[in-house]
Amino acid sequence: MKTNLERIKRDIEYISKFNSTPGDGTTRFSYTEEDKKVRKYLTEEMKKLGLHTTVDPIGNIRGKMEGKNPLLPSIMAGSHIDTVEHGGNFDGVAGVISALEALRVMKENNFTPDHSVEIVVFVEEEGPNFNFPLGGSRIMTGAYSVEDLKNQINSDGVSMYEAAKKFGLNPDNMENYMVKKGDIKAMIELHIEQSVVLDELKIPVGIVKAAAGRKWIEIEILGDSNHAGATPMKFRRDAVVGASKIISKVDEITTEKAFESTVATVGKIDCFPNIPNVIPGRVVFVLEIRDTDKKGIEIVKKEVEKNVEVVCDKLNLEYKTKELSETEPVIFSNKVITILEQSAEDQNIKYKIMNSGALHDACLMSRVADVGMIFVPSIKGRSHCPEELTNYEDIKVGADVLLGALVELSTI
Repeated sequence: MKTNLERIKRDIEYISKFNSTPGDGTTRFSYTEEDKKVRKYLTEEMKKLGLHTTVDPIGNIRGKMEGKNPLLPSIMAGSHIDTVEHGGNFDGVAGVISALEALRVMKENNFTPDHSVEIVVFVEEEGPNFNFPLGGSRIMTGAYSVEDLKNQINSDGVSMYEAAKKFGLNPDNMENYMVKKGDIKAMIELHIEQSVVLDELKIPVGIVKAAAGRKWIEIEILGDSNHAGATPMKFRRDAVVGASKIISKVDEITTEKAFESTVATVGKIDCFPNIPNVIPGRVVFVLEIRDTDKKGIEIVKKEVEKNVEVVCDKLNLEYKTKELSETEPVIFSNKVITILEQSAEDQNIKYKIMNSGALHDACLMSRVADVGMIFVPSIKGRSHCPEELTNYEDIKVGADVLLGALVELSTI
């Protein structure tokens, strides 16, 4: 059984039309009119296949192909359809359409699985609207409660809870739709890589063995605001000078003290009062550290904090540090990885075992099921931007690996 390239291309290009920023990348937030139209298209396609389709009270969509033994736990595949602002057409959508296409091919070939096979479309994976990434899978797996949705508020002052209700959903009923251990046998998510490795190596498929954990640390540097022209250099307590010395050493600390798999980034910086002719008296920045090995995260944290103390002592500055959030590394199922490898080898498809630096819905699903992930190349590693691009031929190859693995997993 093989997937159909033209159908995959047709579906992805059709979905790309539903976009609130045409000409400036793709923007499709959860609970918007664009989201509603994609949902309508996907649920109609699922119903054409005779799938039992449900939408849970926060908006996760599930379409089930009934197996020979409905009492057995399901096999699940899918991803998400929401995007970041001014993002691309492939992040999330490639995984949803690959799962849909795999079920189409099963149906066309009159394949009836022993275990039911489901396509899942998670709501609010990206999280740009409510600052709640992986929202749908977090709630579905019980990692967060429905009550937490009331605290996830967008720039218009609307909570995710309120937005779901305005969208015609009833989050208060979510308890009856959560999944627990034993409900799902295995879950596979196909996703674009969002990095350069597969594209640089010209390998069409990555099989993911682990996803990096992440820690966010807020670092506040305190000096004195003063007149930029009248204050001699030797009498200044410039918070930006201190922050710059700390930030500029993050790269060196990470590459020389931690592991090859460790990455660290300062992507958010706030300067006060942020006026050209005033010496900054306060700088706040967030250090993000990721690694599949938790030790790498702790090494960078410890070394950066040590450098903060040294720099601030030398420049007569004060500082505060605070951990904002943390997620644990996720190790995927050896069983699912082996089945994905076998599917690729059976089809003579070249693949690479690799890690994921980004979190995905599959990471949350690992709380309740055996989980695996397939990566397909991102051209030049671009993602979360209008230039995001993956060859349809590579998506088809990844979908073929997915199809083979779903057939194997769904057969007793």
